[in-house]
Amino acid sequence: MEEEMYKDAKTILIVDDEPPIVDILMYNLKKEGYKTIEAGDGITAVNMALEQKPDLILLDIMLPKLDGLSVCKRIKNSLNVPIIMLTAKDGEIDKILGLELGADDYITKPFSVRELVARVKANLRKVDAGSDLLITEPENNNLKKDNKLVVGELELDLEKFEVKVRGEVIDLTLREFEVLKFLASQPGQVVTRETLLEKVWGYEYFGDIRTVDVTVRRIREKIERDTSMPKILITKRGVGYYISTK
Repeated sequence: MEEEMYKDAKTILIVDDEPPIVDILMYNLKKEGYKTIEAGDGITAVNMALEQKPDLILLDIMLPKLDGLSVCKRIKNSLNVPIIMLTAKDGEIDKILGLELGADDYITKPFSVRELVARVKANLRKVDAGSDLLITEPENNNLKKDNKLVVGELELDLEKFEVKVRGEVIDLTLREFEVLKFLASQPGQVVTRETLLEKVWGYEYFGDIRTVDVTVRRIREKIERDTSMPKILITKRGVGYYISTK
């Protein structure tokens, strides 16, 4: 009976070694109509993800056998699945949104179940829209016929998801590409952190502004010659960010 109920439901893999947290997540996600599968350690999580290919993964950092950061890397090497990291430490945020990790989102413990469910829905909505890279962007005059965005020293190939700075190919994560693409679509125009959080991450109400700041900092480490004096991705203090047209 239960299998029939969740026949067409999205599957969420919950990875946590604390049974009370797993139970809470299972209960609330099933109440929202999702099917859940569970893993209590990192090795099991990787195997389940690769075998069952869930639609989304909730992944704790502190896990036995294999830590959550390593689990995320291994899964992302094979699957393009949204991963929301669960962490008890604010200090882990930089690692979660790191250069090569590939996590899509994070939420700190203790978390509001309502917020977590909202994050799950937001990440799944982006997948349902067709691609995690297809974001709503403004009309712009920098979009060439060959589907490229060129602003100053910055060039984005929207078909290859490739970024070049001063002619050199830069390796960005999907989320970093999304942020740069959205800003480059309206060069010179300041975009607030809240707008970026809504348009790129998909949060209309929930969301940590630090997510945006950490991601922007990571992008700068890759595209700027001197991160202390950025020339491409500029901060408008107290407002947000913009791409320089110079």
